[in-house]
Amino acid sequence: MQLGIRKLIQFGRTVEDYTLVSILIGMMLLAVTQIFLRNIFESGLSWIDPLVRIGVLWIALIGAMIGTRKGGHISIDILAQYIPEHLKSVLVRVTSVISASICGLMSWVSIKFLIEEYEYGITAFGSVPAWPFELIIPIGFSVMTLRFATLIITGHQEEDS
Repeated sequence: MQLGIRKLIQFGRTVEDYTLVSILIGMMLLAVTQIFLRNIFESGLSWIDPLVRIGVLWIALIGAMIGTRKGGHISIDILAQYIPEHLKSVLVRVTSVISASICGLMSWVSIKFLIEEYEYGITAFGSVPAWPFELIIPIGFSVMTLRFATLIITGHQEEDS
């Protein structure tokens, strides 16, 4: 059972990494294409700019997910240098409770936002609905919530193999 969970976690990590790289490469190709079209043909494709902005959203949230996975997220650890070693896991747990709460709240609010985007028929570009592109918001915050919840339980960063 535990081996299956580890394989699932590793698969999720791989999906995060490859998705981040793929989106970044795709954004660069789209941006270069748009520059080429504007400079050579004095026109461009109207859907490229909004799609690149969506890519920035995805990169930011996937990057945040990877940051929480690797312990590279922004943290204020001024207390960590002044407290004894045996209390550091307590500090990690306390800060993780706060972080998990904030990310959990953001997950909830982003789900409500997504539902409103769907109900009002907001479009990303042309007649393409925006909500599928915004799915990364609740997914990203939910994954970060789970990672901080793991820190609450364990008191230390998960190993990234």
